[in-house]
Amino acid sequence: MRQDSASPPSRLVVGRDHLLMTDPTANRRVLKQAAALVKVDFSPQDRQPSPVRVALALVASIFGSLAVDAFVVAVGTAIFPATKGYTHFRFPDYAKLTVIGVIIAVAAWPIVTRVTSAPRWLFLRLAVLVTVVLWLPDVYILYRGQPGDAVAVLMVMHVAIAVVTYNALVRIAPPQPIG
Repeated sequence: MRQDSASPPSRLVVGRDHLLMTDPTANRRVLKQAAALVKVDFSPQDRQPSPVRVALALVASIFGSLAVDAFVVAVGTAIFPATKGYTHFRFPDYAKLTVIGVIIAVAAWPIVTRVTSAPRWLFLRLAVLVTVVLWLPDVYILYRGQPGDAVAVLMVMHVAIAVVTYNALVRIAPPQPIG
């Protein structure tokens, strides 16, 4: 529906399950502004990272993340001796979740390189956002009575995994320059 100069400006209307703008062009404008804010422009400047390099980054991310997990657990239990034997510090417990998270992050990297001309910028912010979201279960188990020092170590593990995975992807599997 086209708006002429005599028609009222677009407004928000409460729909059955969500808010709607009455002017479809206003909806598109809002979406374009949101995409521009997060630099999703669908105009990549480079080619996708090679599948071989993405696979190498996956292996490096998994091994690096598991190594940093073990290091954080060792340091955490040295600093907080009461956390020795904490169930979430057992290798099988954190290894499974670490590998799943790394695989998801590695799968996201080629998508990010496809939808933006600033893939490192966007991927860094996504890594921070995902890390904060992954802290929510930690906050929940803290609320449910788990020891604060152990939960803090788990939160550090999330940050360490994000740092390792981000760096492995952007350094081992960067987008390839065109030409």
